[in-house]
Amino acid sequence: MTPELNLSRDPAHLRHGSNIGQPISRRDGVLKVTGAARYAADSNPRGLLYAVLAVSSIARGRVASLDVEAAKAHPGVVEVMTQANRPPLADDPDGKPNPFAFRFEALQNDRVRYANQPIALVIAETLEAATEGAALLAPRYEAEPARIGLDADKPYVPPVVGMGFPAESRHGDVDAALASADKTIEAVYETPPHYHNAMEPHAIVAEWQGDKLVIDTPTQGLVMMQARIAGLFGIPPENILIRSPFLGGGFGGKGLMAGPQVLGILAAKLVGRPVKLVVRREQLYGPFGHRSPTRQTLRLGANAEGQLSAIHHHARVVTSSFEDFYESAAHLTHTLYASPAIATTYDAVRVDTGTPLFVRAPGIAPGSIALESAVDEMAEACGLDPLAFRVKNYAEIEPGTGKPFSSKALRECYTQGAQRFGWWERPLKPRMMRDKDGFLVGWGMGTATFHALMFAGQARAVIRRDGTGAMETGSHDMGQGAWTALAQIAADALALDIDQVAYKAGTSDLPDAGIAGGSAHTATVGTAIHNAGAAVIAKLAELATSDQRSPLFGAGNAGVIARNGRLFRRDDESRGEAYGDILARAGLAEIDASGTGAPDAAANEQYAMHSHGAVFAEVKVDPDLGQVRVSRMVGAFAAGRIINPKMVQSQLLGGMIWGVSLALHEEAITDHRTGRIMNANLGEYHVPVNADIPAMEAFTVEEHDPYVNPLGIKGVGEIGITGSAGAVANAVWHATGVRVRRFPVRISDLVRRAD
Repeated sequence: MTPELNLSRDPAHLRHGSNIGQPISRRDGVLKVTGAARYAADSNPRGLLYAVLAVSSIARGRVASLDVEAAKAHPGVVEVMTQANRPPLADDPDGKPNPFAFRFEALQNDRVRYANQPIALVIAETLEAATEGAALLAPRYEAEPARIGLDADKPYVPPVVGMGFPAESRHGDVDAALASADKTIEAVYETPPHYHNAMEPHAIVAEWQGDKLVIDTPTQGLVMMQARIAGLFGIPPENILIRSPFLGGGFGGKGLMAGPQVLGILAAKLVGRPVKLVVRREQLYGPFGHRSPTRQTLRLGANAEGQLSAIHHHARVVTSSFEDFYESAAHLTHTLYASPAIATTYDAVRVDTGTPLFVRAPGIAPGSIALESAVDEMAEACGLDPLAFRVKNYAEIEPGTGKPFSSKALRECYTQGAQRFGWWERPLKPRMMRDKDGFLVGWGMGTATFHALMFAGQARAVIRRDGTGAMETGSHDMGQGAWTALAQIAADALALDIDQVAYKAGTSDLPDAGIAGGSAHTATVGTAIHNAGAAVIAKLAELATSDQRSPLFGAGNAGVIARNGRLFRRDDESRGEAYGDILARAGLAEIDASGTGAPDAAANEQYAMHSHGAVFAEVKVDPDLGQVRVSRMVGAFAAGRIINPKMVQSQLLGGMIWGVSLALHEEAITDHRTGRIMNANLGEYHVPVNADIPAMEAFTVEEHDPYVNPLGIKGVGEIGITGSAGAVANAVWHATGVRVRRFPVRISDLVRRAD
C-alpha cells in the first residue's frame, strides 16, 4: 500500500500542511547574519597548526631550488613539506580512476605546469609564522616559454566536450542550406577566462585520529570527495568524516577535489597534528578550475520570411597541458532554435594554465552570449523585430532528436516578459532613443535555457512518538537556500509543519545526496526526500491498518491520507489518529525509512528536459565617452514547480547579475610573457557592485511539467545567466549601432568603432 502524500490539497495561503510553494525565510539566516554559522575555516581543534602554500611565479618549467633551511629556521615554523618529504599517496594524483577525478598537483615532482601551482607547504604554530616562512623559501626556477591564449599552440579536435558531448554534431546539410539561404550572417565572438571568486575561499582543516580522518572543508559533493580521499590515502571511506554544513559560494569551484585540499591532509599526516590551510585569494586563480576562454564562429542562414534554414556554431576552447576538459560552448545551439540544418563543431588548444573546469552554467553561459548576439544580428538582416524573430524560430521539438520541449512555457516567457518590459514600444533601428540627459538608450533581449538535470541521491525519514519528524541527507547549501527549500519538501513529505521537522545535512556520514551542481540538487534530493517520506508513512500506515485497536484497522484496501501529523481513512476522514498514538501503541519511539531520487530513464528518452526564460534589458550609453550602464532588466522564467518563491527569485536575480558581469565586467587578464594572471584579486577582477545593478525584476511563469521528476522541480541556479548576457550585448547594439563581438564590452570598442 502506498498512501497518498498531501502535497497540494490545502489552500495555498495556508502554511500548515502546505510548506511547498511558501516564501519561507531562510532557516539559517539568523546564524549567517549574526556570525554564528560555522564555515570550514572556523574549526579550531586542539593542537592546531597553520599551513600556507608557496606557489609558482612561472607558468611552465621546473623548480630548481627552495631554501627550505631558511624557512625551517624561522621562529614558529614546524615543518616544510616539499616533494622530498611529502608522505606517500596510495593513488597517483595524475591518475584518473573515474571521469570526475581530474588530475592535480600534490608535490609529486618538480614540474611547474601553470602559475600559482603549489610547490611547497609551510606549517607553523601561527598563520603569521607560516606566511613568513613561505616567503623565505625564495624559489629559483628553470623557466620555459609560457603558452597562453587561444592561438598558443596548434589546434586539434578534442575527443569529447563538456561531460561527454561529441565534438561534432550535425543534422541536415548546413553548407547547402547556407548557400541557398536568402539572408546569411557570419560573426566571430570571443569570451575571456572567468574565475569562480566565491566569497569563502577554499579551506581545509584536517585531523588524523589514528586511522580515521576528520575534515572540515567546503564541498559541493561530500560522498564524491570522501571516495576520492579514500582512494588517494588507501583507507576505507567510512573512516573519513567530512563536515561541510555551510559554503560561502561554490559555482562549480567546490565540486571536485583539488590539490591544496590533499596537501592539507598530507600536512596533518606529516606533523601528526591538526592542520588548517586557507588558500589566499590570489592563489585561487589556478588549482581550482575556471571557465575557458572561447572563440566562437557562428554562421546563420534564413529564408525570405525570416525562418532559420541553417546554423553552424564552431567553438575554439582551451585546456591545460596535462588534462582534458573542454568548455561545451556550442552545445546549446542544438537545444534552442529550430532549423532543418544545424552543426556544432570544436577545436582546442593546450595552454599552460590550471585545468578549466565547471563554472556556473558551464558551456551555456559563454555559448549563449554568442548565439543570442548572432540571432539578434540575423533578425536585423531579415528586417524583423528580435522578439518576433525568436518567436518565429524557437524550437518546439529538440533539433536532431525529435524530443518535445515544454515550449508552451517558453512562449509564455516571451509574452509576459515583453509585456512587463514594454518591449513593443521599441524602435527597430538603433540609435533612435535618448533619455532626458542625452544618453543613448537601447533595448535588447535574449532567450534563456538550461537543461533540467537530475542525479542520484538518498534520504532517510524519521517519525517520532512525540509527533515530530526528521529528515537526514548529506545535502549541500552554497548559500542558495537549499537547507530551507529541502526542509519544506521534507515537511510536506511527512505531512507536518516545517517547524516540526528537524532537517539534518552537511556531513558525509549521512545518506549520499549526490553533488550540488548542474542546478539539479533540489530536484535530486527533493525527490529522495519525497520518496523517503512516502516510505516512512507507508510503514506507519501498515502499523495502524494491521492493528485491531486502531480506527484505521482494515483500511488497507481503501487507503489512507497523511495530513497535519495524522493518518485518515481515505473513504471516511472522520476516522484517523495521530502519528504519536500509532507509535505509542506499537511500543516504538520512532520509525524510519529511506528513499532515493534518480532520473527517469524512460522520460529522458522521450522528452527534452529544459528550463526556459526570456530576459529583456535596457542600457544607457554616454555618446561621447562610451560608458555603458544597464538601467533596467526584466526576466521571465519557466522552471517547473517552485518550492520557495522568495529564494527562487533571489537565485534568478543572482544569475541575471552574473549575466551583466559576463557582458560588461568580468575578465581574467593574463600576462602572455609570464603566464601569470594580472588581476587575481577582487579589486581588479571586475564584477558588478550595487551601483552597477539597476531596477531588476525576475518572475516565474507557471509551469507544470509532469515528466522531469515526481515533484515537477527544475533548477533555477544557472538559467538566469543564459539570456541575460546576450540581452545586455544586444541592448548595447540597439543604443549605439555598434555590434560588439569581444566580451566584456569595452569603451574603446564603442568609441573607436562608432567613429
